[in-house]
Amino acid sequence: GGDPFVFGRGGEELAAMRAANVPVFVIPGITAALGCAASAGIPLTHRDHAQAVTFVTAQGKVGGQDADWSRLAAPNHTLAIYMGTDRADETSGRLIAAGRSSDTPVAIVENGSRQDERIITGVLGDLGALVARARLTGPSLLYVGECAAFSAAALDVRAEVAA
Repeated sequence: GGDPFVFGRGGEELAAMRAANVPVFVIPGITAALGCAASAGIPLTHRDHAQAVTFVTAQGKVGGQDADWSRLAAPNHTLAIYMGTDRADETSGRLIAAGRSSDTPVAIVENGSRQDERIITGVLGDLGALVARARLTGPSLLYVGECAAFSAAALDVRAEVAA
């Protein structure tokens, strides 16, 4: 299930255990953004395309501060978006409004690193429609940025077109 200290409740649960004087230890996990990207063949950074990666959740706290979309839309930057499928259309719209090109490559990795993994690729301007057409049923991560074009699925599509 990934690392509960990245968009999970690991910090809250650890604090509660410590407050209750319950002995506890943490076994480190690999966060889903890293595992899914590696399984799908998506480098999160690449000297020619992305010098930064940001893990972001599409599920902000109700009444909390909104994400800084201008920073998230920066060039040479990969986004790994957790819990974003139900807000894919809104997210793509905000990124495009903040300056990211609608032609920016995207990848959706469903059930990453499992036998039933699916990789769906396209462009940012079509992200909401991609999610809708995919009829996702498993946990999924969204990747936005030029590095998403390196996914196994995107490379397979380019090979089919060339043939």
